Amino acid sequence: MRELELIDALERVLAPGGPHIVRWLGDDAAVVRARGYAVTSVDTMVDGVHFHRAQLTASEIGHRALAASLSDLAAMGARAGEAYMALGLPSGTERSDALALIGGAQALAARTGVTIAGGDVSASQTLTVSFTVVGWARDPGELVGRDGAQVGDLVAVTGSLGAAGAGLALLEGRADAASLPDGIAAALHDRFARPEPRLTAGLALSALGARAMIDLSDGLATDARHLARRSGVRIELSLGRIPLAAGVERVAAALGTDARRFAATAGEDYELCACVPEAGRAGVDESPTGAEVTWIGQVIDGPVGITFTGAADDLYGYEHSL
Repeated sequence: MRELELIDALERVLAPGGPHIVRWLGDDAAVVRARGYAVTSVDTMVDGVHFHRAQLTASEIGHRALAASLSDLAAMGARAGEAYMALGLPSGTERSDALALIGGAQALAARTGVTIAGGDVSASQTLTVSFTVVGWARDPGELVGRDGAQVGDLVAVTGSLGAAGAGLALLEGRADAASLPDGIAAALHDRFARPEPRLTAGLALSALGARAMIDLSDGLATDARHLARRSGVRIELSLGRIPLAAGVERVAAALGTDARRFAATAGEDYELCACVPEAGRAGVDESPTGAEVTWIGQVIDGPVGITFTGAADDLYGYEHSL
């Protein structure tokens, strides 16, 4: 497979953007009409580290890589705009697989109003997919960081937790899909393979007064700790209030662990965790956020860190080793 042939084929898979895209594929760089403040994030996924090529389709790998990057924009309350892809392909990669990977990312981009505006393709010993994403805000005050939580805030999560970890357990054979009701195993697989970036919820929570927010890529137990440390506060979470996805209890039982401990530590859910002033709770409950919101804790006085009521010991999610 020759590079120029692949690039020509990619131009047919990717869709030109809207009025903000002046130049995209085919030039040395993309030209984009700015609109306020740019919010930029980079996320890289490597075969054998973030996924295993034998476990996912090429389309799922492309979707998952872009979704992880867009989830960072969701956590900031930014409007997604453009994405730039760097793709490292091992020798022998079939052209059809490369196009399917890009097609998976493009399908998500089209659904979320994102333009894949450029990037790079290279030979690599390991399949590597990296997306740089750019979001936009009219005013920096619209954006939500990790450092704004205050004592008295309530803590919420979107969606349900534990599904991606359960889906991974099924893929790795640590739990048996045959023991689950019809459709549940497939749904858990999709939550790992095709996570949904909570862009609508991020915008809504920002508009409704969220003071601090983070996406749950490494597990609630780790990511909530990031909020606490950056904000200089103590966060108290209720283990019993964590919303579980269907099938998580059965998978956790097969793994010999408590379902909510599993949901708090497994990671890869790409839901949002937000700290909201107590006065803003009614607004969140009454407003469409694009995802169900569950209140699971509060910011309290005390030493910086987190604690889980209902847990006998400290809980930790995933932490990267380099």
